[in-house]
Amino acid sequence: MPESPRWLAMKGRTEEAKAVLDRTSDTPAEADQRLLEIQEVVDADSNGAGGGGAWKEVATKAGVRRVLATVLALQFFQQASGIDSVVLYGPRVLAMAGVTSNTLLLGLNVLFGVAKAGSILIAMALADRVGRRPLLLVSTGGMTASLLVLGSVFAVFAGAKDDPVVAGISVAAVVAFVCTFSVGFGPLAWVYSSEILPLRLRGQGAGLGTAMNRVMSGIVTMTFISLYGAITMAGTFYLYAAVAAASFVFIYTCLPETRGRNLEDMEQLFRTK
Repeated sequence: MPESPRWLAMKGRTEEAKAVLDRTSDTPAEADQRLLEIQEVVDADSNGAGGGGAWKEVATKAGVRRVLATVLALQFFQQASGIDSVVLYGPRVLAMAGVTSNTLLLGLNVLFGVAKAGSILIAMALADRVGRRPLLLVSTGGMTASLLVLGSVFAVFAGAKDDPVVAGISVAAVVAFVCTFSVGFGPLAWVYSSEILPLRLRGQGAGLGTAMNRVMSGIVTMTFISLYGAITMAGTFYLYAAVAAASFVFIYTCLPETRGRNLEDMEQLFRTK
């Protein structure tokens, strides 16, 4: 893993930045263009910094605060929609939906992992073709629908045992949730966050976003059993569906498309200059 060319440029190590860009660009001309864009942003930052560092910009610039709030919201919604509860407690969820074979439960949990990994590969293939925003909207919409189906299964068929139809619907809903999460919201929350953060705030912003993600993961994971004990399994998945629906609204109203935009475009788009 080479050092980030943006960080190297910020430290004045232009030749090293150029060497990294030569390795990661399709043509020498593309590497030169990318280096020029990076240097323009670095020069503009250094000329307008005026002391105080990145946190001063958070306090004084509305655009920078908007970007940081967007990053934190993305990471909050990604985990608050319950993905870790479904993945980590998948066998328990399906057992309560009527799947009684331990061997089958283990096999289905493996299936969830394969579906999750495969969907991430699809996201990698599509992110630069169709854009971040369409994938995020399809992802959160699919998550909402699959969680509503899963909650409805528990609401209508609570206590069903060895019913292949109920078990099949439950498995399909869980697989759909895992796949729709992984084809968009899972990987692209990280991609989008790193793209919109200004160069001078990227380290701090990425750190805060990661902290939000991991804290929410811990909260969701550690409260799942207590939550469904208090509001039932159906209520828990309806709650996660509401969070997923809120994330769809947030993405639709607040997140512009970033595909194909360079650093300069991003600063103009979010008014972080």
